[in-house]
Amino acid sequence: MKRRHVLLASAAVGLSGIGLAQVVNLNDAINKAGRQRMLSQRMAKGYMALGQGVLPSEAEKALATSMALFDRQLTELKAFAPTPDIKTTYQQLELKWSDYKGALVGAKPVAQGAASVMQLSNAVLALANQGTVQLEKASNKPVGKLVNIAGRQRMLSQRMASHYLAASWNVGAANAKAEMLKAQDEFLLAHDTLAKAPENTERITGELVLAQQQFVFFQAALQNLQLGHANQARMGDVFQTSERILQVMDNITNLYSKIV
Repeated sequence: MKRRHVLLASAAVGLSGIGLAQVVNLNDAINKAGRQRMLSQRMAKGYMALGQGVLPSEAEKALATSMALFDRQLTELKAFAPTPDIKTTYQQLELKWSDYKGALVGAKPVAQGAASVMQLSNAVLALANQGTVQLEKASNKPVGKLVNIAGRQRMLSQRMASHYLAASWNVGAANAKAEMLKAQDEFLLAHDTLAKAPENTERITGELVLAQQQFVFFQAALQNLQLGHANQARMGDVFQTSERILQVMDNITNLYSKIV
């Protein structure tokens, strides 16, 4: 626990395109708001992995860096909020995030606390998504929707992994498997939408091809799920492949956000 607090204090985030200290425009706001959705699920993934001893060093780093980034981006989004409704959403998110953060760092990850962590991750996700949708509507541009869709793919990659790990830990196993499969279907449908977008540049098209290739490996890892059966190697594969596809989708979202 002491090491986790040290990590939280000095967390260095490894995702691409994260260097700006404030929100610069609506596309950037949609990108960061959408990233909050992803972080809600990545933190749950880190908790589930730590509790089962899966890649503990990598899981601890993912959890710590995700918490630090969530805190920072929440401050930025609250300050940027362009309408009273959006400001209210981020005030509500701040309250729910306080509950979630307490569950994540309050004690060593254990099965008894895992169900609460999953519930809180969903509550934080719902509010983070609400803010993202509100910002997309404020943008009212086709590219804003693409930033939202691509950003949501990041979240789905982490949601699939967190629910895989929850099901392996027998934490609401049947429901976790159903949610994992639902997220998988949603990812494939959204990828098809992005691939057909007329705004795609040559670089974005290339990154989407790479994402599709990475998803083949990710899907293969997900198919090894056995409810209530903690296979370290298989869970490690899911953890690592979800990190790789997250990186690719973060690159793609950043590219969409830079389209004027």
